[in-house]
Amino acid sequence: MLLTGSKQKIIINRSEGRRRTCSGAGKRGYMNKFLRYRLGCMALAAAFGVLAAGTALADDTTFVPGTSVNGLGIGSLTVDGAAERIGGFYSSDYKLTIKERGGVSETITGQEIGFAVGLPAGFLRDILNQQNASGRAYGPDVDNKHRAEMTNTYNQDALNARIASLSCISGAGIVTTSDAYVSAYQEGQPFTIIPEVWGNNVDQEKTAQLIRDAVASGASEVDLEAAGCYYNPQVTASDPHLIELCDTMNRCREMQITYVIGDESQVLDAAKICSWLTGAKDGEIQVNRDMAAAWVKELAAKYNTAGAARVFHTATGRDVQVTGPYGWKINQAAETDALIGMIRTGQSQSREPQYSQTAAAHGTQDWGTTYVEVDLTGQHVYMTKDGAVVWDAPCVTGNVSKNYTTPPGIFPLTYKERDRVLRGPKQADGTYEYETPVSYWMPFNGGIGLHDANWRGSFGGTIYKTSGSHGCINLPPSKVPALYEMVYKGMPVICYN
Repeated sequence: MLLTGSKQKIIINRSEGRRRTCSGAGKRGYMNKFLRYRLGCMALAAAFGVLAAGTALADDTTFVPGTSVNGLGIGSLTVDGAAERIGGFYSSDYKLTIKERGGVSETITGQEIGFAVGLPAGFLRDILNQQNASGRAYGPDVDNKHRAEMTNTYNQDALNARIASLSCISGAGIVTTSDAYVSAYQEGQPFTIIPEVWGNNVDQEKTAQLIRDAVASGASEVDLEAAGCYYNPQVTASDPHLIELCDTMNRCREMQITYVIGDESQVLDAAKICSWLTGAKDGEIQVNRDMAAAWVKELAAKYNTAGAARVFHTATGRDVQVTGPYGWKINQAAETDALIGMIRTGQSQSREPQYSQTAAAHGTQDWGTTYVEVDLTGQHVYMTKDGAVVWDAPCVTGNVSKNYTTPPGIFPLTYKERDRVLRGPKQADGTYEYETPVSYWMPFNGGIGLHDANWRGSFGGTIYKTSGSHGCINLPPSKVPALYEMVYKGMPVICYN
């Protein structure tokens, strides 16, 4: 038994300066009374001690009176009973309040998600064992209050399903947040700024994770606004960049772009430009690329000459039709990008399109006034410079009988080279079908080119029909040096029948 006592004072009375004394039987009687008084005080103190701090010896399977965990009393309960009481108290009353935008709130209850609270394993048993080992003391002077970190459990699938059903996630009243933007084109109407929308749609994954974390920690409330779960406009109607963009788009209503192609011009007017505008994004005018590309394609179809049929007036006075890879070709992809860039400035301007291939002159006679022509029927080559024939020579072209006929067409001279060995196809034994050294080599159509042919004794006539070349233009060796000096890379070479 835990006893508590209090010390008593023996008072010796003094009167008129004289000391009271006892002697003999009187003295012994006084001492007996004092002892009886002293024992009475001790008994009374012991009784008060029992009231102040008691012991519970009756049942060592229950907690002593006054025992609590996290403020919840479990005195006189067994370990299982205490665990049930604590778990039931927290689990049945648990709910999570979700505060939403506009003063709205929703609640998830513990019952909906199978929420349960438990203590660490062995925690209650350790408390009971400690009480039994220390004499099961209790009372106001004995601290039987305990605290512990509670462990929360819940049904994850049930929680996810409940989150998905929340009005802030899947409700009919959700308004999607959107940025301010410039209106789309309407014929005859200026561009205007459409104000931003402050909606109530949330980042669903961020919101779900916030709720999961709150349930796991046993929190009673989450605030979606404070946690930054809502989408907010990034661009407002007062944004200076958006205002400037709108002004630029309205300048597009008055701009035009003029393409200059030789002596001709093609105007892209404001109405067509504005019909391609689809608003703005990331501070930049948005142009419908497909529409811009279609317009550039039309421009190319009108002004490209490469691959197109053209009429050529020969040195002998005939008009023949020629076609081939030589000529103008607009780089449509690059020009579409350039056109969109010009539109975004909102400024009128003139430009020449970007070309992936150029020619000597614009117009139907894009070969200009300096070129080489090969008369495949007449077996003759002419060099025209600045509109006048300055050189000519007979030739031998591809062998018709062996299907090596030189193809007609208009081609750019690829390059020119001295002292080249011309080789035919490689054969199975590693040798070439032929290997022919030439002093002057001027290719224009793949492996077909102009060159000297010192193995021939005559040129022109009908030699080519049965004893022609493999497709090249064979020329008299004495005539070739002068031609070689006049030709240059890219010069038109026109072959015709």
